[in-house]
Amino acid sequence: MAGKESSWKFAEEFVVERPEIALARQHSVEVGVEPVSPATGAQLAVLAAASKATNIMEIGTGLGVSGLWMLQGAPNAVLTSIDSEIDHQQLAKVNFTAADIPANRIRLIAGRALDVLPRMNESSYDLVLVDADPHSVIEYVEHGLRMVRTGGTVVVAHALWRGRVADPAQRDDTVTNFRTILREVADSAAVISSLSPVGDGLLQLTKIAD
Repeated sequence: MAGKESSWKFAEEFVVERPEIALARQHSVEVGVEPVSPATGAQLAVLAAASKATNIMEIGTGLGVSGLWMLQGAPNAVLTSIDSEIDHQQLAKVNFTAADIPANRIRLIAGRALDVLPRMNESSYDLVLVDADPHSVIEYVEHGLRMVRTGGTVVVAHALWRGRVADPAQRDDTVTNFRTILREVADSAAVISSLSPVGDGLLQLTKIAD
């Protein structure tokens, strides 16, 4: 296990963030918002680039760290991002502006995600990131798979939830939610799934059928 932990640490420290992303990360830490790890961000950028994303949906804006990473990978994409914390979105907007992201490529929606998501169009997004309230992660993933196009990918951050998902002794509601998702996607013929240990766990679901 020590060797694996060293490799995970090396993978995280291997990533060099652009100054504007590093600044957004600093702002996040200052206000107590946990951003995705650098290695997670880099993986999001790769997914955005590989899918040639033009429309990205993000559930959980934070202060813009994950959004900046995805837009790095898809420089022509439009990012739609939902968050219930208006103050956080305003700070994210500042970070997007500092990174010279044109305003017409950012659509920030303030509101409770479970109220907003039913109004979003089906099969309209190339990439959907779920990084919000873990108590609602099952519903978020269901909406994500509805909104993403066939061939698109839904990505779930914190899928190993503080290392607790892998521990059989942990049985709280949040851990149970993530285990339920992992069990269901493993048996699903509608997606191809991959679980990466990067960051706090990153589940990737590519939709291959409706």
